[in-house]
Amino acid sequence: MRTRAYVLALTAIVLWSTLASIAAHLHGRDPLVTTGIGLCIGGSLGLVHVWSWLVPWRTLVVGCAGIFGYHILYFTAFTCAPALEVNVLNYLWPLAMVLLAPLIVGGRLRGLQVLGAGLGVLGTVVLLAGTSGTVRSGNAIGYGLALGAAGIWATYSLLTKRLPPFPTAAVGGFCLASGVLALLSTAVMHGHVITQMHALSAADWALLVLAGIGPLGIAFYCWDAALKCGDPATIAVLAYLTPVLSSILLMITLHRALTLPTAIALVMVVMGACLATRVRPALMDGF
Repeated sequence: MRTRAYVLALTAIVLWSTLASIAAHLHGRDPLVTTGIGLCIGGSLGLVHVWSWLVPWRTLVVGCAGIFGYHILYFTAFTCAPALEVNVLNYLWPLAMVLLAPLIVGGRLRGLQVLGAGLGVLGTVVLLAGTSGTVRSGNAIGYGLALGAAGIWATYSLLTKRLPPFPTAAVGGFCLASGVLALLSTAVMHGHVITQMHALSAADWALLVLAGIGPLGIAFYCWDAALKCGDPATIAVLAYLTPVLSSILLMITLHRALTLPTAIALVMVVMGACLATRVRPALMDGF
């Protein structure tokens, strides 16, 4: 069972590591439209198990709020701030899982977790300050959105353990409903969904299809199944591979060099998160 959980988690992590590069290349496109199309494609993968989508309303609300909220903030953040910095901040979510667990599932924080949190926060300060020693206010909105996305995904991941058991296939319903909600939101606010879709190039559509099948589709099913059959604390440790892999892909696809502040921040965030879950904490016993 544990081996299966690790394989599922690693599959999700590898797929998610591609999402930052896809989002960066969709820069300038309406985040609601790209989120909606990607999630609709991902959710459609689960139509073969549509009868598994019948879940209690509370489960549906948590699922849609987590997936919709996270991806709207995530894709929007890439339009407001440099991609590499946004990516590192977004991947504070494994650490956020540890810090939020006492509030959501009970228990208390331990010394190593507090120390790990401190490293993560310090890494964030280093990243935002860059080489100037002060936070760059021009990118503040993007940074705030990335941090908000991290908090939403951590909360969603923890809340799935508090909900009544539901089939993994139901995640497809969450994705499809979230995608439709994103497109409807665009129609209400701008009224030009079809125009926006026509404006997408063939390359944009190819990226959205890849995103829908991979990080916005299969990855969700794998992650949900891993959390249900594995140990969340161990899975969180595996998740720290994601910022490293995604940052490497970003540097390759954007032809961007890794700056010293960003490298230091990445190391501190990963080290802090690993330290925070080095031992199985009491707060995880409720999973």
